Amino acid sequence: MKYSVCVSAVFAGVPVHETLPRVKAAGFDAFEFWSWWDQDLDKLDEARRRTGLKTAAFCTRFSSLTDPSERDRYLKGLTESVRAAKRLECPLLISQVGAEQPGVSRQAQHESVVEGLRKAAPVAENAGIILAIEPLNTLVDHKGYYLYSSSEGFDIVDEVGSPNVKLLFDVYHQQITEGNIIENLTKNVSRIAHIHIAGNPGRHEPYENSELDYPVVLRALKDAGYGGHVGLEYLPLRDPDKSLRALLEKMPL
Repeated sequence: MKYSVCVSAVFAGVPVHETLPRVKAAGFDAFEFWSWWDQDLDKLDEARRRTGLKTAAFCTRFSSLTDPSERDRYLKGLTESVRAAKRLECPLLISQVGAEQPGVSRQAQHESVVEGLRKAAPVAENAGIILAIEPLNTLVDHKGYYLYSSSEGFDIVDEVGSPNVKLLFDVYHQQITEGNIIENLTKNVSRIAHIHIAGNPGRHEPYENSELDYPVVLRALKDAGYGGHVGLEYLPLRDPDKSLRALLEKMPL
């Protein structure tokens, strides 16, 4: 079990390359972030090499998989994202699936997502990169997003049928949407490529004022055989550097 600091959340508004020495100083050895296309990749690559941090994950370009007319745009963005991932030695790309399309049945949108990912799978396979789709909660943070349940996410992964297309299980989002976290994690661990955690309610520090007992959740996940990163994608209420150090003290792995 290993942590990855989502610097786009923990150090919101700070260029990614400027956060890496702080991640290292706080005691972590991996980082992740959201969008690569608005970052200085030269400076980011240099900071990554200088600090010795591993790049755990970042997002593909945002295009819809629920809308077939955007498929070519999605695949072009994925190809560009793969090039950035190769440059930063990143093994995993996070993909949102897009907004729910008004007037279109969920079955048709589900099929569009599956078909799009089937076309995307060879790109990921040829690059040796995992593409992880992410369900998000639509009750608090992402109203109008299509994929909100882990169960449909796992169905999509199974239907695509590629070892390089899996699920990002964000515990914060799924606690809001469906609960039953430990069972949903442990019985599907082979389909999960990445984890995100944050406290709920509020999406703040996972080690205090959260209805979830994260040490128990992560212990169950580890016992089930999960070997990927646990991304710390939270919005700290305190100084972020102190918050990260406190996390390692309260939630050691």
